Amino acid sequence: MQVLEHDEVSLVVPAPPEQVYDLVADVTRTPEFSPDVVRCRWLGGATGPAAGARFEAVNTTPEGRTWKNRPVVRTADPGREFAFARTEPFAGTILWRYRFEPVAGGTRVTESYDVERPVTRVGWFVIERVFRAGDRKAALREGMRTTLERLGAAAGPPPA
Repeated sequence: MQVLEHDEVSLVVPAPPEQVYDLVADVTRTPEFSPDVVRCRWLGGATGPAAGARFEAVNTTPEGRTWKNRPVVRTADPGREFAFARTEPFAGTILWRYRFEPVAGGTRVTESYDVERPVTRVGWFVIERVFRAGDRKAALREGMRTTLERLGAAAGPPPA
């Protein structure tokens, strides 16, 4: 059984924090950046990021197996932080966070996750045996790195 607790990856993106925040906080664009998400849409009348807003994400494995989850936005602070938590039966609660820090050449974006409620034994059985997900910690880290690289490419050239 694997253990997930916390991890983070940072990358300097060549755009101002507000612009990068707008890309990340528009969850409908998540499939452009994340290698694991194929579809996202706001739920319950939500049309954009706000604390308490819900959205549905459809995730996939490299083998093409998909599942849905319905995260709740925890923090929507333009240009500073966007965070949401997803809770699934047997798969615990994970808080995903993006922090934006202005630096020379653009914005340092840090994507991280914190496990608030761990995956159960049944959850790990499904992840490892049914979805054949392999080393989840390594896969999540690589997914964060890919997401930030794609985000940087979408943000465009460095600010003038």
